[in-house]
Amino acid sequence: MPRPDTRARRRAWGAGLGVVLLALAAIGTAFLPSPRTAAQATELGPAAELKLGYFATVTHAPALVGLEEGILAEELDRDGTRLQSQVFTAGPSAMEALNAGAIDAAYMGPSPAISSYLGSAGKSIRVVSGATSGGAYLIAQPGTESVADLAGGELATPQYAGTQDIAARDFLREQGADDDVAISHAAAGTAVQLFSRGAIAATWQPEPWASLLVEEYGGEVLVDERELWADGSFPTSVLVVSQQFAAEHPETVARLVEANKRSVEWASAHPEELVGVADAAIRRATGENLADAVLSRALEGLTFTADPLAGTYPVLLERARATGVIPGAAAADLDGLIDTDWPNNDTEGGGSR
Repeated sequence: MPRPDTRARRRAWGAGLGVVLLALAAIGTAFLPSPRTAAQATELGPAAELKLGYFATVTHAPALVGLEEGILAEELDRDGTRLQSQVFTAGPSAMEALNAGAIDAAYMGPSPAISSYLGSAGKSIRVVSGATSGGAYLIAQPGTESVADLAGGELATPQYAGTQDIAARDFLREQGADDDVAISHAAAGTAVQLFSRGAIAATWQPEPWASLLVEEYGGEVLVDERELWADGSFPTSVLVVSQQFAAEHPETVARLVEANKRSVEWASAHPEELVGVADAAIRRATGENLADAVLSRALEGLTFTADPLAGTYPVLLERARATGVIPGAAAADLDGLIDTDWPNNDTEGGGSR
């Protein structure tokens, strides 16, 4: 872990990196295709194909179950729709693909969904269902007792402006430690390697990577993100669709929502089988072969629900504003983001088509 006398240098480096990242983000956004919207869409009936994005993590267990057990493909095939799936490592990159039309729907954390919706003036995507609650943690090096021990060190998150990134930034801000800890960004596999070498002081990760760090590298759980919410519930992954795709193929979106609901119910009803299903899906997508003890521990902290937990979104937005990730937005600007009013979907969560 970096010595305390490097703190000033770390702060300067972190501030400079933040400016560079924001500049690159602005440049990259300028050259990305504009988010697809439903403004000129005409209903075309069931889609011939649905391209779905997801992460190979247990916080996306409904997606893993839906793919591995064939639930997604089976439900979509009722209307003759083929399923194509693509793995992503973080929400912002999945949202870029969704906005560009490279995929039609995706499982992702709520923060990138909020960013996209606000950035498009409410025209890019809709949250059509929940998937998972819980399963995100701040894991620190062995022997770390408090956030004060991270001073002068580096904390890695999966990607700038992602759900875990905003959670980490807001937590450090609340602790008065945002000037003492540098935040960097690394995909889960890279973060594990950095952690194992002692190159980072801590990392904010979703499952199963948090449990992997605890079980195999002696990581200390400094924060269970459930502790930061009044009732312990917050969305880790939700299901979103392009508004353009939804306007053109509402029947297909209804099928997708139903398939997600079935997958959520399967994951909740088969906890013992879920370990094997998650292991097979993660191994197929990433080549990672995780121990059963890691996956079992990871799944213990998760709740699977088709409820998108709409009440948490104003809080998520406020945290993003407080950390400077999403400046200037108000809770009212989120009206219409959550839309669970689809045929065959009896969950609650707000919004209407």
